[in-house]
This record gives sequence, structure tokens and C-alpha cells, in this order.
Amino acid sequence: MENAFQVDLRGVVDLLSRHLYSSPRVYVRELLQNATDAITARRAIDPAAPTDVPAETPAKVTIDVAGGLVSVRDTGVGLTEDEVHTLLATIGRSSKRDELGFSRHEFLGQFGIGLLSGFLVADEISVETRSANGGHTVLWTGRSDGRYSVERAPRERDEPGTTVTLRARHDAAEWVKERTVTELAGLYGALLPFEVSVNGRRTTLDAPPWQETHASPAARRDALDRHSQELFGFTPLDVVDLSVPEAGLTGVAYILPAPANPAVRGAHRVYLKRMLLAESADGLLPDWAFFARCVVDASELRPTASREALYEDDLLEHTRDELGRQLRAWLVRLATTDPDGLRAFLALHHLGVKALARHDDDMLRLVDQWLEYETSAGPMTLAQFRRSHPGGRFTSSVDEFRQLAAVSGAQGIGLVNGGYVYDADILSRLPRIDPDARLERLDPAELATRLGPAEPGAELAARPLLAAAGRALDPLGCAVVLRDFDPASLPALYLTSRAAQHHADLREARDASDELWAGVLGALERTVAADRPTLVLNHRNPLVRRVLGLPDQALAATAVESLYGLALLHGHHPLRPADTAALNRSFLGLLDWAVQGGTRD
Repeated sequence: MENAFQVDLRGVVDLLSRHLYSSPRVYVRELLQNATDAITARRAIDPAAPTDVPAETPAKVTIDVAGGLVSVRDTGVGLTEDEVHTLLATIGRSSKRDELGFSRHEFLGQFGIGLLSGFLVADEISVETRSANGGHTVLWTGRSDGRYSVERAPRERDEPGTTVTLRARHDAAEWVKERTVTELAGLYGALLPFEVSVNGRRTTLDAPPWQETHASPAARRDALDRHSQELFGFTPLDVVDLSVPEAGLTGVAYILPAPANPAVRGAHRVYLKRMLLAESADGLLPDWAFFARCVVDASELRPTASREALYEDDLLEHTRDELGRQLRAWLVRLATTDPDGLRAFLALHHLGVKALARHDDDMLRLVDQWLEYETSAGPMTLAQFRRSHPGGRFTSSVDEFRQLAAVSGAQGIGLVNGGYVYDADILSRLPRIDPDARLERLDPAELATRLGPAEPGAELAARPLLAAAGRALDPLGCAVVLRDFDPASLPALYLTSRAAQHHADLREARDASDELWAGVLGALERTVAADRPTLVLNHRNPLVRRVLGLPDQALAATAVESLYGLALLHGHHPLRPADTAALNRSFLGLLDWAVQGGTRD
């Protein structure tokens, strides 16, 4: 007798194919899932029941080129006729599944819609089933137009179990080819704890790779290296075993052997009760652990309805934190047992460790002791730097460090480059692990006070020229001083304090604003202490001494204006329109002087 489904099946199938599932290929996973649940239920009532899940006709996958047939037979618990009506014709009634003994905790299927995925590739599905609890063999036939029928099967099955058969549509022929079904059965069911075969070819492994028994740790590592290469395409820098008992999770983390982009979330392979959930799941590890790729199997984590991602809940959050803790412990252990390995890791993945060190004291200690920073005395760890430079400073930008490193080092001021991502936060947190480990940010104005004065005679002789240069640079908001410092190869140094930079920013914003805002910013500018940037001329530099000896003060002022532009460029300071104009003017002035017969002296 024909019966109608309780929903519009065409609409449901369209929902599945367009919105719930990412691809028609999931039909193989869902059929394997149903077979797995049936075997699990059979074992619960009969521990001696057979556990093979062949997929052929009648026990393997059969291919019909004109219109392929796919049959999946299991040796599971089977269904009675009443259960067929209840479970196969009522979509999504997971609560009823529980009443019949299909406990959510023990089974993969939760939503009562798995069988419908077969309609992604077929217009007709038949289910032949015999219950282990007794009764005759029942044949259920469902059609994509929303009709189904239930009748006694023409012949009785020899033993309890179920055979699901799909007749693929012509437009889905690719999904029922032997090669495709074999690949999909191996992809989704490789870790299932019983044999799955396609046309006589086994697609399951003896055990998860991280649980296999090996003759030695080296042999195990070699096997896991091959596993990583097969799944992710790389031989790992190291392998970390993972375990979260609360989530029933075991697995491994493969450490990437090359730098990773921290903005790209890691894609991990996740199995749920030994069935593949996702090849590229994200959110399994903390964001800072982008240097690892995981393969895990869990029994307690929850899937989304599509069974292609993990459901975000408290248990997943706890699992993520616990996996992060285990990776953190591996790093700390590496520092003790394999310093060379830690250095190799940090050379590749220092960003991840730095990100963690902003919040974790153990990682902060690891960064302090092992991670090399760029300093004015060469590469060294922060701990080494503090020991050799008790009064050290740091810069907050890379350009500032490159401009001032040589000068500060020559004046006995140790300088750390704190301009890269996370560095400023890390340097500010050092007192948490060592109260004396305090590094202050360098104010360039402070450096100016450390530069030695020029000889009194040289200072006196240069005073008229410095006055002319001061008048030339005054419109640019810059003062000029003469000092004697190393390195002698540096002719001029542009130094600006944070207060002076703030003052300059206000002035620039005022000049670019309309009349109303210009007045507001002008009033604010007047409340800020006037502090001007300084162009420091180096008397040790031969070029500067020749400029100071020029008899023509106007020409000397033009030369100083050119040195001002050079110092801005050398220090990677932004050029304002007035600065660009001064640089062009001084260059053209010097060029004109040279063309008209001026001498190099």
C-alpha cells in the first residue's frame, strides 16, 4: 500500500543538496554511518554478531554503466516493519530513535535525515532489512517524489542486517563509479573499527595511525611522518601526541616545517567515533597555534547537522584550551630536552609563540630565554641583552631602530628592536617574570643628551653658519645643533621626541583642516608644550666639517638644508610637502652652484 511522506520530500532534498551538505559525495558517508550505527546496536544485544560491513551486490558495490547501482549491506541490528515506518518515513525524529534504543551517545547519526542524502544522487532508494529481534525481511522503497512503500521482501535474508540500494540518476553517474565510491569509502571510513570493502577491496585500516604498534619510537615516528605527508603534504618538524579524555579525543599534532601565515586558521582532520567529520575543520586549536595541523578522533564532541563541522559548545571550548595547553607543554619540554630543536622551531614559528607570550608567563619565559631579538649589539635573547645592558632601551618601530641603533650603541645605550608584531607587548610584560627586567622605550630626545659636544673652538667657529642654518630650517619647525659622536660616517641625525611629534601632528592637522577645526586644533596646539625636532650635525663627519668651513653662509645653509632632507630619508620619517620642497630646493641650489663653477672645497 502506498503512503505519503509527512513532509515535502522534494523541498527537503533541495535543502540538503543546496544548503546542508557541501557535496553529493556525502551520501557514501551517510550510508556508512547508518551501517555503523546498526552494527553498534547489534553488538549491544549480541556481542558475538559478525562485524564486517561489505559494500557489494549482494555484499559489495556494483556498478551499472547505464544507470549504476550502489548497494551497501551491513550485518547490523536491522529493523522490524514497525521500526521501518517509524524511522525511515518520519524525517528528523531523533527523539523517537532514542525511544527505540538508538541512543545519541553511542551512535553517529543524530538527526534522522542521513538516508535522505541518497536522494542527492538517486531518485529511488530501497532498503531490505531483517531485524535481529525477530520478524520477517521487510522491503522499503522510497522515491524522490515523496512516496514510499513497505512490503514483505520477496525472499528472506539469511541473517539479520540491512541492504540499502541506490539507482543513480544519469546526471549523477560520476558519483557511483567504482573508483569514486572506493575513494569516498576510504576517505570517510578508513578508521572504522570493522572491515569495509568496495568490490572486494578493503578500505579500512587496522587502527588509527597514532595507535598502531611499532617496533621502536623511531619506527613510529617514521610511520607518522609518512601519514602527515600523505594527508597534508609535508614531513613534520615534530609530532605531538594529543589526548582529551573528557572529549574522548586522541590524535596527533603535526608541526609545520615551514613558516605559516598566522592570519590563516589551521585546517585539521577530525574524526567522530572513527568516522571522518571534516578534512579541513577549523576552531580545534587556539588561534595562536597556527603552526600545527591535527588529526584527531573524538567520541564526545558534537557535530553540526551537516556532520561537516564541530558544534561550538562548552566541551569544544574546553577541548581547544586543553589542546593548547598540551602544545604549550610540548614547547616548554622542548626547551629542556632539545634546545636545538626549539631554536629550529622558533626560527620558523616565533609569531605563534610571541602571540601566546602576551598572555602566558611560561611562554614569556621561553621567549625571554630562547628567542633572539635584533639589538644594537647584534642578535641576542632578551635575557642576554638585559645582562649586558642593564640600562637598555627599546624602539617601538623598525625604522627608528635602524636609524638609531648604531648611534645609541656608540654612546653605550643598548637598544632592542621592538617594532615587530607583539614585541612591544612582550617587552612591557617582562616584569611579570622578573621584577628587574624593565626595558623602557627610547625617546630620541634622550639620545640627544648623550651625544658629546663639539670642541669649543669648532663650536665657536661654526656659530655664524649654525645661525644661518637655523634660520633656513626654522620654517620647517626644526632646530640645528652641532655634536661630536660616532659613527663618523653619519653626517646628520634627525631626532624628535614624542612630544615634538605630537606637536607636529597637531600642526599638520591644523593646516589641512577647515577654518572651524583649524581654530580648535590651534587652541589645542597652544596647550601642548613646544618641543621642536632637532637636526644634529656630526662634527666627526668630514663632509660636515667641509660644510662648516664654507665662506658663503647662504651656500652652507643650503647644504645643511640638504642634510636635513637626507636625515629624514635615512630615518624613514614621513616627508611633509614643506620637507619635499626644501629637499628639492636644496638639491637644485647645490646643482646650480656646481654647474656655475663652484668648487668641491
